[in-house]
Amino acid sequence: MKITFLILFAVILSAAPSRGQSSPTPPEPKTSAAESSTLTKAERDRAVDYLKQTQMDFLAALEGVSEAQWKFKAAPDKWSIAETAEHIAVTEEMIWQLVSGKIMKSPAAPEKRAEVQGKEEMIMKMIPDRSRKAQAPEEVRPTGKWTTRAELLKAFNTSREQEITYLTETKEDLRSHFAEHPAPFLKTMDAWQWLIFNGAHAKRHTAQILEVKAEPNFPKS
Repeated sequence: MKITFLILFAVILSAAPSRGQSSPTPPEPKTSAAESSTLTKAERDRAVDYLKQTQMDFLAALEGVSEAQWKFKAAPDKWSIAETAEHIAVTEEMIWQLVSGKIMKSPAAPEKRAEVQGKEEMIMKMIPDRSRKAQAPEEVRPTGKWTTRAELLKAFNTSREQEITYLTETKEDLRSHFAEHPAPFLKTMDAWQWLIFNGAHAKRHTAQILEVKAEPNFPKS
């Protein structure tokens, strides 16, 4: 399944690791007959814990930020905390809509499961890596979509809570529905891995918020 707007993420993820750096693919966990058509408990717990942790870290990074700090830009071409937070929220919403509105409505293709086995390890390691920096595509750059900080955070939390609830409750087989990512080192990803990707993306840009707060001219209050 080829999703045209996934080109949005190619810029962020353009640098692929060499084969020598790749981690060995872990063996696929054994599952019971009941688990074979849905997520295992370990898969549910891992994704839910990761989404909850990256949500808490993002919200903690914004706690106590004043209006001056919220809008501070270290340079004209640098994002403020407000702009970075908007990028997180916009991307969160987009990926959740991709998973729930397209990937899970596509035909199941369990024969592809081996192709993506263990790819979540790469996602969780490489997406948050701030040593790979690039300009965000136009479609996900901040535009002031939300008038207030409260509205932005409500939108983010709504998407994230829907993802967590879905991961907790769904009986669908997220590991057998796929979409292509344009980054050459990711390519095919299953729906579960796309939700892991959302957590990793939030983690990446939460680190960017902390970088803004560490700027020498960042307002004291």
